[in-house]
Amino acid sequence: MKHVRLFTPSLFLSLVHVCLVQANYAPYFFDNGARSTNGNMALLSLSEDTPVGTHVYTLNGTDPEGDPVMYGLAYEAGSRRYFSVDKNLGNVTLIEELDREKEDEIEVIVSISDGLSTVSEKVRILVMDANDESPEFINTPYIVQVPENTPSGSSIFKIEAVDKDTGSGGSITYFLQNIHANKFTIDRHSGVLRIKTGVTLDYEKSRTHFVVIVAKDGGGKLRGDNKVFSATTTVTVNVEDVQDTPPMFIGTPYYGYVYEDTLVGSEVLTVVALDGDRGKPNSIHYCIVNGSEGSFEISNTTGAISVIKSPNQLKKEVYELKVQASEVSQEGDTSVYAFAMVTIRVVDLNNHPPTFYGENGPQNRFELTMYEHPPEGEILRGLKITVNDSDQGANAKFNLRLVGPGGIFRVVPQTVLNEAQVTIIVENSAAIDYEKFKMLTFKLLAIEVNTPEKFSSTADIVIRLLDTNDNVPKFSSDYYIARIPENSPGGSNVVAVTATDPDSGLWGEVKYSIYGTGADLFLIHPSTGIIYTQPWAVLDAEVNSKYNFYVKAEDTDGKYSLAEVFITVLDVNDHSPEFNENIQEKTMIIGSPVKIEAIDQDAEEPNNIVDYSIMQADPANVFDIDQSTGEIKLKSYIRSLDIIHNITKNKDCIWSVVVQAKDRGSPSFSTTAVLKIDITEETLHKGPMAAFLMQTKDNPMKALGVLAGVMGIMVLITIMISTAMFWRNKRSNKIMPVRRIIKKRQTPQSRAVRMEWLKFKRPSSAAEKFVVEDDAKSLHNENSNNNIQVAPVPPAAPSPPPLPNLAPRGDTPGWRVPTVSASLTPKFINKQLKKKGHGSAHNALVSELKMKFEKRNAAIGEPHI
Repeated sequence: MKHVRLFTPSLFLSLVHVCLVQANYAPYFFDNGARSTNGNMALLSLSEDTPVGTHVYTLNGTDPEGDPVMYGLAYEAGSRRYFSVDKNLGNVTLIEELDREKEDEIEVIVSISDGLSTVSEKVRILVMDANDESPEFINTPYIVQVPENTPSGSSIFKIEAVDKDTGSGGSITYFLQNIHANKFTIDRHSGVLRIKTGVTLDYEKSRTHFVVIVAKDGGGKLRGDNKVFSATTTVTVNVEDVQDTPPMFIGTPYYGYVYEDTLVGSEVLTVVALDGDRGKPNSIHYCIVNGSEGSFEISNTTGAISVIKSPNQLKKEVYELKVQASEVSQEGDTSVYAFAMVTIRVVDLNNHPPTFYGENGPQNRFELTMYEHPPEGEILRGLKITVNDSDQGANAKFNLRLVGPGGIFRVVPQTVLNEAQVTIIVENSAAIDYEKFKMLTFKLLAIEVNTPEKFSSTADIVIRLLDTNDNVPKFSSDYYIARIPENSPGGSNVVAVTATDPDSGLWGEVKYSIYGTGADLFLIHPSTGIIYTQPWAVLDAEVNSKYNFYVKAEDTDGKYSLAEVFITVLDVNDHSPEFNENIQEKTMIIGSPVKIEAIDQDAEEPNNIVDYSIMQADPANVFDIDQSTGEIKLKSYIRSLDIIHNITKNKDCIWSVVVQAKDRGSPSFSTTAVLKIDITEETLHKGPMAAFLMQTKDNPMKALGVLAGVMGIMVLITIMISTAMFWRNKRSNKIMPVRRIIKKRQTPQSRAVRMEWLKFKRPSSAAEKFVVEDDAKSLHNENSNNNIQVAPVPPAAPSPPPLPNLAPRGDTPGWRVPTVSASLTPKFINKQLKKKGHGSAHNALVSELKMKFEKRNAAIGEPHI
């Protein structure tokens, strides 16, 4: 870089002036080399991706006299200003974005001045490349025409892309997207597109291919990062058709029909074939190869097949024609060809619909009268129906069906060829009901099966039903509930029952009757079903409030149904409360209430609920009564007889109170009773016995009965204890005192148990003795030493003790309950009895006791039970 010094006239004059006055030296820049970041900016290079605002350089210079210097930047006219400078510091800042592809060199005039002298220099700043450009395809869009017979591996097109960057960022490589699903390949360096090896193009399969190509640069630095840019484009490959495919028939298989009225020369059908190469198709030539037998011909250009004989002259029912389609090139040469089979059927003309016939010819209405509910499977023999189709073959085949209420009848046969007798059979007898349908109407439909015309015809089937007695009278409800007041007079209506019979005439008339244990008081009208009471019937809710019985509805043939009737007799307040006695006497202890009770015989509430009140008392305001329970007690302030004596001069304290018992019925009834109350104070000690005596003070018979019961229980317990002790002593063959410990002897298993019984006899003293009885035969088997087995005699029931004297006199002792506490043998005998052996004295004593017992029993003469 050359440094150019510019001398202007003013500068020259200044130098002359300085030289004349005093010598002055100009400032200058430091030249620090190409890689320096300060100096005069000579050989400075900047990357084009340097951000705007970056401090890119520092101008640096000096003045020989040491004066301060200032810096400046200038540009030629028309140039863009890329930099700015701090005039004092010399810092150069980038103020405009750089683009190497637009401007790769920038000329700047830098200057330094000490105030008197200014030095300027023109420097060039090199703009270095950054990878900031993407590849661009040229000459787009790419559309390529390729014949379908192009060999695989052939080049078909060259793609070209450019990148304005330099170096690796400007180098481009090519590749394909979806390379495995593609029929093409590309050279990555040259961009040449080829058909992939082993792959052929087929116009008939795919006429166009879209190939996506990617161009990618070699990458480079951009703002400190390594960047790679790419671009894509699409190449449209149109495949051109080539004559390489034979013709194809359209719409196969081919079927045609010749009918009985077809004219000679009429077209039967047309076959169509197309060139398989549809891009540039050839014309098609048609011909019949075989199968015509002189009866059919085909148009060579259109493919229309015509019949050339009368249908009556056609000997076969089905013709199979083999037709050939050949391609004719533009030069007139016949190249490839194809075949197709054509089936032509000679058929009868379907010009007769099915027709229904009766006994007198064609008929479209059939009527029948029959009873309801015929047996299932029964044939309606009153219908004489025949159906016929005059056509032949498939044209004479048709189906029969009934149209109407489903599932009632079925028709036989269901499929007919030419002619058949029609039979209608009952399928659902329950649905043939006179009460539902008086008349049944059906359509008998005959429709052809396999013909395109689907000819059909119909006939009306009208069945009139006759009624039978097939229904039972039915009540409107399974049970009836009624209510009637008990004071209803005889002949009152209770409830009306209703039953209906849907049958007609006399079969629909219903007669009512009632029966059952609860029907005695009621009658029913046989026609209306109104239930009413007997003229003499008297209803009483207190006697019987519920009645139920059965009502029967019966038609003239005896068919009937039942319903149950429930009648409730409503209570009426026809009883007044009643006291046990109109005049009653009660003893009241101060502090304890007395109770009066009245009973109302009505059956239901509130007629039988009784309320109590005091109507009259002298003196007044002494007693209170509980309205619900009838308990009468003194006022709360009366706590002693002294208070009562202060109220009245009557010293015997017996007052009369008039009590009213009133029910809650409507209208209400009431009864009164006079209660005489004897007021006393409690003098006995409190306890159960005192309470009992006070409660039974007014009822001595109650106290007498309780005492008798207690004494009877005590006697019974004494008898049981005595009996048990006797049996214990008897088993051990000893008679011992009760209070002694008795050891029971072991008896052998074979010994029969003898039954004795005790008899209590009122002794003359407090001591009682056992009296043992036994049959005479038992003496012979006393020690079980013989073989005679005598059935034991059961003991007689013990006699109950006599009733106690409830009012003993003071001079006679009271009756005492006897106790089993005496002994029949002296103590020394008891000791001997405990020994293992028995002496003769012991045996004599036992024999003497037994004899005394027998004599006593004979004298008394009590029977053995």
